[in-house]
Amino acid sequence: MSYREILSALGDEQRRQVLMELKRGRLSAGELTSALGTSPQALSYHLSKLKKAGLIYETREKNFIYYELDITVIDEVLLWLTELKGGAHEAIKADT
Repeated sequence: MSYREILSALGDEQRRQVLMELKRGRLSAGELTSALGTSPQALSYHLSKLKKAGLIYETREKNFIYYELDITVIDEVLLWLTELKGGAHEAIKADT
């Protein structure tokens, strides 16, 4: 997982919609396909990008795969952005 992969994954509207659906709880690929009105192939591509970025994880139960948010990665990104914002704010203060 890298910030580049995370930000790239977050840069796509369809992937952000997947994350918003998963915010409500774990869902199967079929449930996500229905909720988003997308093809299974397109969803598979987006899920792959989100998994590679570490934003979601999957669990297998019998013949189903369920997807869930990995909130720890989101927390890390928020912390990094907060630190970045704080650093920029301090630099502006120092210039004035």
